Amino acid sequence: MTGNAAISVQGIEKSFKDLHVLQGVDFDVASGSIFALLGSNGAGKTTLVRILSTLLKADSGTASVHGFDVAAKPGDVRESISLTGQFAAVDEVLTGRENLVLVAKLRHLKNPGEIADGLLERFALTDAGSRRAGTYSGGMRRRLDIAMSLIGNPPIIFLDEPTTGLDPQARKEVWQTVKQLAGQGTTVLLTTQYLDEAEQLADRIAILHKGTIIQNGTLAELKQLLPAATVEYVEKQPSLEDVFLALTGETGEADAAAAAQTEGEQR
Repeated sequence: MTGNAAISVQGIEKSFKDLHVLQGVDFDVASGSIFALLGSNGAGKTTLVRILSTLLKADSGTASVHGFDVAAKPGDVRESISLTGQFAAVDEVLTGRENLVLVAKLRHLKNPGEIADGLLERFALTDAGSRRAGTYSGGMRRRLDIAMSLIGNPPIIFLDEPTTGLDPQARKEVWQTVKQLAGQGTTVLLTTQYLDEAEQLADRIAILHKGTIIQNGTLAELKQLLPAATVEYVEKQPSLEDVFLALTGETGEADAAAAAQTEGEQR
């Protein structure tokens, strides 16, 4: 493992018959950071996450997670991680609290009720804890899913396209949750195909294209790869906000005040 890296990937390759999905992937993820693996559908993001979480074996190359080789010590890796897939894995028949209690019991933890109550509060789900998870909104269901994955306090969490299918408000809720995780010291490896998601969340971004990392760096470093911006005159068109305010008359008083001030100055 390189330096203080929580995840280290070197030369990982994976093929399915004649389809070469990963072709020599290399990167490190610093402890306590958010690392975004950005790529389009079919780029190999999920395949790589499955290898790192010991669900799939690489054809060649090495990878370490929390200091453990994923091929040689898969059991130790599994105890160090949590994986949240593209779709929330909650039991919709159970309440939010019952989902959390169930996972705590499966992990043989003491005081599962206290653990559940603490996570409901942490993820702003206390008021909804007694409701069936099937009644939750998309954002609430995803927050519950992430809360379930944190039972046992894993130091590393994999989020495989966590906002797939969510509306804009639900996406922002998940983003806030991810930021809170990193703020509390959890290492997050996030796969996404959304540029704004990587831009909003990641400390470092690796672009995975056709099975290889074509660029890896901070947002500022990646922006420096392009020529300096040129200043051009663009006629500003009214936004929907401008239209709304004009139609509802919300700007009327402000416009009147500005007009009165201008008239006074002219006198």
